[in-house]
Amino acid sequence: MLDVKVNLYNTLGKRVEEFKPNEEGKVGMYTCGPTVYHFAHIGNLRTYIMEDVLEKTLRFIGYDVKRVMNITDVGHLSSDGDTGEDKMLAGAKREHKSVMDIAKFYTDAFKTDALKLNIRWPDVVDPATNCIDEFIEMIEVLLDKGYAYVAGENVYFDTSKLKDYYCLSAQNEDELVIGARDDVDEDTNKRNKADFVLWFTKSKFENQELKWESPWGLGYPGWHIECSCISKKHLGEYLDIHCGGVDNIFPHHTNEIAQSESYFGHKWCNYWFHVNHLNTSSGKMAKSAGGFLTVSSLEEKDYDPMVYRLFCLQSHYRKPLEFSYDALDNVAAAYDKLIARIKRLEVSDEIKNELLSVSGKTSDVTDGRVPMSEAGKAPDCVDQKIYLDYEKRFAEALAGDINTSSAITVLYDVLKADADDATKAALILRFDEVLSLDLKRAFVSSDEQSDAGDAVDSELAAYVEGKIAERAAAKKNKDFATADAIRDELAGKGIVIKDTREGTTWEKA
Repeated sequence: MLDVKVNLYNTLGKRVEEFKPNEEGKVGMYTCGPTVYHFAHIGNLRTYIMEDVLEKTLRFIGYDVKRVMNITDVGHLSSDGDTGEDKMLAGAKREHKSVMDIAKFYTDAFKTDALKLNIRWPDVVDPATNCIDEFIEMIEVLLDKGYAYVAGENVYFDTSKLKDYYCLSAQNEDELVIGARDDVDEDTNKRNKADFVLWFTKSKFENQELKWESPWGLGYPGWHIECSCISKKHLGEYLDIHCGGVDNIFPHHTNEIAQSESYFGHKWCNYWFHVNHLNTSSGKMAKSAGGFLTVSSLEEKDYDPMVYRLFCLQSHYRKPLEFSYDALDNVAAAYDKLIARIKRLEVSDEIKNELLSVSGKTSDVTDGRVPMSEAGKAPDCVDQKIYLDYEKRFAEALAGDINTSSAITVLYDVLKADADDATKAALILRFDEVLSLDLKRAFVSSDEQSDAGDAVDSELAAYVEGKIAERAAAKKNKDFATADAIRDELAGKGIVIKDTREGTTWEKA
């Protein structure tokens, strides 16, 4: 492990703190996953990119990280005040499909977007509908302990039983806005306006498609209970880091703390990591506003997904980031120049192959998994002192509250350094295990990139290349529906395509 102290801004303490895991050398990390009723927009994906960098930074330094993510496929209503329609049901109505069909389609779409953006797929991904027994068990314990009550045939958490319910959000009862993200109606079953639903029954939303038997009647879980239970199921009762967007702070993460610590009887999570909004000139990007941008919509405009990833990395995760195509064009030009500059490094094929064998030939993602080099150990073919010095400088930049822009500066410093090209190449590949900007493409041929390092039979290659040609023709004719359908067809067969300025490449997911 590198001798580097990690310092993170902790939303719970409202300050930057030294990170100390519960168990030395190991990290339990939980990520709030998507509600799979629609495509993820690029604002959602900014959060996942920065969480990905956090995880990879910890791995880079030498921590053994287990990351868990939920998939919300039931219980997330259109407002945070326990009113409105279940988002999954709304998605099913919109597309005239079943809720489970919607969930599968948009879960697959989310994973495809993650792969395109070189976001590592978490070690455990668990849908809410797979954990009903766990939800019921936790709710029963909360009722037995007196932290929950039944009213109007629903089960509610009683926030008045807690002395410090607002510890994460720093709000108070008098300032409480019932819906943090949406205008909502008051739920008259609640004893206190901050109380939240743990389990819904037939007294609400009788047209809900997904229902389960429970001690309180036929019904379904509230949104907040799922993360507490899925985290407990896979990471135990002590959690190191919990991640999400700033809009999750209240009420979602506030409620998770309330129910988890009431259930366990002790502090649950030590560090809370929140990513700020992606804005446009008209405000925060949101699905409810319509017209949101996806990875596919950027690709249709010929932007490489790596350009968007770099766009996010150039800003600090705790600052709002404003999106514009002019800004993205500037980043695209910078990315192209960076790749061209790396290509000019003079490295023998023998050394190049040695370096690539450590980090993987093409994409940073093989089913979301990233091959990581050993921290503090330089390849034999490089200048050991220079390599280890820059490796530590890069780690220290990221360890300073995930300062990705400073880390990118270290990358450019390597290119300007008084070092041989083999050492520079080794450091670039090492840094890219965290940055995940597909910098390997500068060291491999287009043929090697296409097959993702695997043997691909000629029949499959011919099929994929034919589909890519069909898609290019459809895009040229502005038939984006057909282009999207071809992309989705290939994704369904485990083929991820990437649009770059040098053409469309593909790889097996």
